[in-house]
Amino acid sequence: MPDDAIPVLEVGGTHVTSEVVAAGSWELVAGSLRTAVLDADGTAAEVLDGLAAAANGLPGGRRPDWVVAVPGPFDYERGIGLFRDVGKFDSLYGVDVRRGLLTRIRPRPAAVRFLNDADAFGVGEYAAGAARGHDRAVCITLGTGVGSAFLDRGRPVNSGPTVPPDGSIHLVVHDGRPIEETVSRRAIRTAYARAAGGSAGVVAPDVHTIAERSRHGDELARAVLTDAFRGLGAALAPLVQRFDASIVVIGGSMAGSWDILEPAVRQGLAEAGADLGALAVRPAVRNPVAALVGAAFWSVGQRN
Repeated sequence: MPDDAIPVLEVGGTHVTSEVVAAGSWELVAGSLRTAVLDADGTAAEVLDGLAAAANGLPGGRRPDWVVAVPGPFDYERGIGLFRDVGKFDSLYGVDVRRGLLTRIRPRPAAVRFLNDADAFGVGEYAAGAARGHDRAVCITLGTGVGSAFLDRGRPVNSGPTVPPDGSIHLVVHDGRPIEETVSRRAIRTAYARAAGGSAGVVAPDVHTIAERSRHGDELARAVLTDAFRGLGAALAPLVQRFDASIVVIGGSMAGSWDILEPAVRQGLAEAGADLGALAVRPAVRNPVAALVGAAFWSVGQRN
């Protein structure tokens, strides 16, 4: 392992990814990427064992500091899980994850730090992606839910008058309901099923299939996606203006439908009436490794 290498874990709902990132270049060290299945419904010991197994599977060498990108709810400073009734990792509620990893990773790290996964994504795009060179950036991930990072020169801003609570957009209200009820995977599938007149219990196609139908002339599919992404733009407009961001970066699985997403987001921004003429709207360029890169970049700043 290179001397400037930073080992990173990224925790998802069904998997854990381990990687080594080279400081300075912020590139992944060749041959170090590992992805393993993670049982989010397992016991605390099983989940911690799974995380440690992913860490210990990386190439050998000195590993003084680790950084873990993990979704919330989580006490990132203390390293304690706060998951409860969120459909994953309930067994980690109140568990000292930092201590669990310190006793399982070999050789024992000098430190294990934690960062929100959406913040890590945004920092990765700032360090070596679409937000590079922008002092104020808003980065959004679209997939199962809606994640966000508000960045001031690469530092996540999670409190204060210029950002939503916890720097998180997922509870921001649009048209009288949380934005995740408009633009998440579940929301889009539900909207498509309803618009198609599907009966209860009918499984709607996934978002990528709806996008393909849109490209092949399905007006219903296009209308559903346009409404969802336009709603995102409208919800973002006042947040971007308040934060004084010069760019919005959008990543996650839905960014693969950029040909449909981007014009609809811009339409929503324009319809919101905010003066955002100079705002750049760009797709993430470090998908799917932005969170790994961002966690490493952030970790270096925490050492200094």
